[in-house]
Amino acid sequence: MYDFIKKILFCFPPETIHHGVMRGLKTINALPFGKHLLNAFCQPKTTGLERTLWGLHFSNPVGLAAGFDKDAKYIDELSHLGFGFVEIGTVTPQPQPGNDTPRLFRLPEDKALINRMGFNNEGARAAAKRLQKRRSNIIVGGNIGKNKVTPNEDAVSDYEKCFHTLFDWVDYFVVNVSSPNTPNLRALQEKEPLKQLLHHLQTLNAQKSKPKPILLKIAPDLTDEQLDDIVEIVQETGLAGIVATNTTISRENLATPAATLEQIGMGGLSGLPVRERATQVIRYIHRRSGGNIPIIAVGGIFTAADAQEKLDAGASLVQVYTGFIYEGPAIVKKICQGLTPHQ
Repeated sequence: MYDFIKKILFCFPPETIHHGVMRGLKTINALPFGKHLLNAFCQPKTTGLERTLWGLHFSNPVGLAAGFDKDAKYIDELSHLGFGFVEIGTVTPQPQPGNDTPRLFRLPEDKALINRMGFNNEGARAAAKRLQKRRSNIIVGGNIGKNKVTPNEDAVSDYEKCFHTLFDWVDYFVVNVSSPNTPNLRALQEKEPLKQLLHHLQTLNAQKSKPKPILLKIAPDLTDEQLDDIVEIVQETGLAGIVATNTTISRENLATPAATLEQIGMGGLSGLPVRERATQVIRYIHRRSGGNIPIIAVGGIFTAADAQEKLDAGASLVQVYTGFIYEGPAIVKKICQGLTPHQ
């Protein structure tokens, strides 16, 4: 059924369809029996998939990655699609429009997307206000970043503002220094600036009566030496875990014609082409850390086999984004049906 609907949806610009579909989901959720209909079609019935991590209880290990619900507009609606958790953002201190459109592109031949959204969002205060009003008790992560106009030497201040604004309304934080779509952002992944940023956030966190888990989201394009630095920094700063991985700037081994890729231009690639590299990064971090760093896996997860591959590599939880777009609203239910129950 969704394959037929997808053909129609894919005839229209991706960003236009995204907003239209999410408005439709909100409408369905508001109708009498709408929630029951969504629950019947999308909620997993599989048992034994619960996870407890950082003191948080996840009903299942499949979450929605950041970038889909940037401004926390659809938390209640998404909770009825079966997700074990939802990550909002990337949120910046001040609202910003992001990059010029078009900035989101489908690569159907590769089951992939390219985006150069540029942290378009309505700002941390707007997200916090919406989260205060949500009705569902689904676990929510806050993915935070810096504004485009903020120079890297002042980036710590931006992350601090987001941290304070969202603290009471999210269950965990993800520090995003790995998007390829904000100029010079990935330079913050270098050892010294990253250490400074994470130490500062952990100091602020320790001052709270109930500190929140803080994770770091990393790029798939890091070398083994850079991954070694990441593991060292995460352990040194006492970070709660790692989200692996963000989108890639690589365009290797794609079926999409080179001319099409050239026409699309810059942006982060997500979806099936990232699956293998994301798994490699997860396995490397898991082994390098002796299994002591919890990992949320994201990158090329479309099926239960894809999710199981990530869990077997050392991940504790998984997230979908591009797979959600290509596989449809029943993706969580289908993945959970094929996962091995948690031992």
